[in-house]
This record gives sequence, C-alpha cells and structure tokens, in this order.
Amino acid sequence: MPHNDHILTLSCPDRTGIVYRVSGLLFELGCNILDSQQFGDDESGRFFLRVHFDLPDTVTADSLRERFAPMADTFAMDWQIHDARRKPRLLIMVSKQGHCLNDLLFRVQSGQLHAEIAAIVSNHNDYASLAASYGIPFHHLPVTPDTKAEQEKQVLGLVESEQIDLVVLARYMQILSQDMCQALNGRAINIHHSFLPSFKGARPYHQAHARGVKIIGATAHYVTSDLDEGPIIEQDIERVDHTMTAQDLTQVGSDVESLVLARAVRSHVEHRILLNRNKTVVFR
Repeated sequence: MPHNDHILTLSCPDRTGIVYRVSGLLFELGCNILDSQQFGDDESGRFFLRVHFDLPDTVTADSLRERFAPMADTFAMDWQIHDARRKPRLLIMVSKQGHCLNDLLFRVQSGQLHAEIAAIVSNHNDYASLAASYGIPFHHLPVTPDTKAEQEKQVLGLVESEQIDLVVLARYMQILSQDMCQALNGRAINIHHSFLPSFKGARPYHQAHARGVKIIGATAHYVTSDLDEGPIIEQDIERVDHTMTAQDLTQVGSDVESLVLARAVRSHVEHRILLNRNKTVVFR
C-alpha cells in the first residue's frame, strides 16, 4: 500500500463536470489517482464516486478537505475523505452460533481483512475463551426484556469508549431497539439466512429441509429499525438437493453466511459502499 493513500467517496445530484472538477483538484494538489469508480443512477438522479489516491507529503488531509469543501458545496455533495492506512475498529456481537465470529477473527488476524477487532460482546459466555485466544476483550452482557435498555446503553458506551467504526452482528440473536438502530445508523451490519420461501423463527435450516428447498443463501445488510429490511450490501446462494440432511444444510448455510458477512464488512471498511435511498452502491 502506498505510504500516504486516501479514499474520497461522494454522492450528489448528477450533472456534468463532476469527475472533471474532482480529478482536476487532485491533479492540482499533486495527488496520484490509483483507482476511480463511478456510477450515475437514472432513477434517483444521483451520481456516486469513489477515488483512491496517493496524497503527496507536501499536502495534508485537512488542507485537502479545505480545498475540496467549496467545490463540494457547489455540487451539493455528501462526501468523506478517509485515510486508507488506518484500520477501522470493529465491535462484534454474537450469541450462540460462532461461525461468523470465528471467520472474522481469522481474517483479521491473518491480514485478509484490513480492520481491528476492538471488542466482542455477547449475551452468552460461550466464546469468552475464543476471544481470549486472540487477545480481544470479551464483554458478557446478558439481556432480558427488563434489562434490554440498560444492556444496549452498555453496548453504546463501548462503541463510544472504544471509538468503534462498525458494529457487526455476527449471528447476534437479539432484535435491536429503535433507539439503538438510530444510534448506529450506517455503522451496523447484520447477517441472516435468506431462503425462497422465507423461514422465520427457530431452526430455519430444518424448516428449509422439511420443505425440500433447492437453494439456500444469506444476506448482509445495514441495520435499521425495520427488522431485516435495511439496505442490502451483499448476498450469495448455494444449491442443495434431496440427498442432503438438515445438518448438511446447516453446514452449507453457515459457510455462506460467513462468506457473505466477510464480504460486506470488507466493502464497508474499504469505503466501497454508498447509500442510494434504501439501496446501496457497492464499488468492487
């Protein structure tokens, strides 16, 4: 990775001259553009841009922001400039199914995922030893209907004190309150199974097996107060057949869930996701 690379992301009403003005300013400041991706959406009338560039030592990120701000106002841009060298800090929440947690731990430790896991929170104590083996603080925060508000207050306290960039619900089997969802708006990703038809409640893979499904899959999305209806980031499927048991389906489903969640987290920490109303633009 270049020693001073940054990422600019923006969205704004679509009009001519946006790329020209942005690239022109970066050129004027001596920046070297490493990668650029763009998308204009005819339906929403908005334009989306992600530019990965090397910032020269003579220019600071703050001075770049000062130079960029007047142009951003002219085009009514929603924009951010990120230091690509910085590892975003994650808080992972989990209950009793640990496949997604285990996958993320390995990807971060092995350098496959450019992030830092600052803490793990669970309403059960099952994965305290796993967290300890990676040297990551584990917070056992049980929750009941009567203690839900206080437990969520503790979680948000950790988000603030640990300077968390992203909360990952890695099979965390509790519904977040509306206040919690609003506090984590755009900063929390959830993973869940997705079938045709949809199976809700306990033991979804056993329900799927009983109905003889032929495709199983998973969906990762941003968390909103509308349960499982937040903007979709990543999805995938696997074909299954009549020879497979409910346990086989569960294993396949666990693999798909882990992979889809990892892809979604990677897209977020690499600043590849831009919101487009209730959808996402995900640059590859």
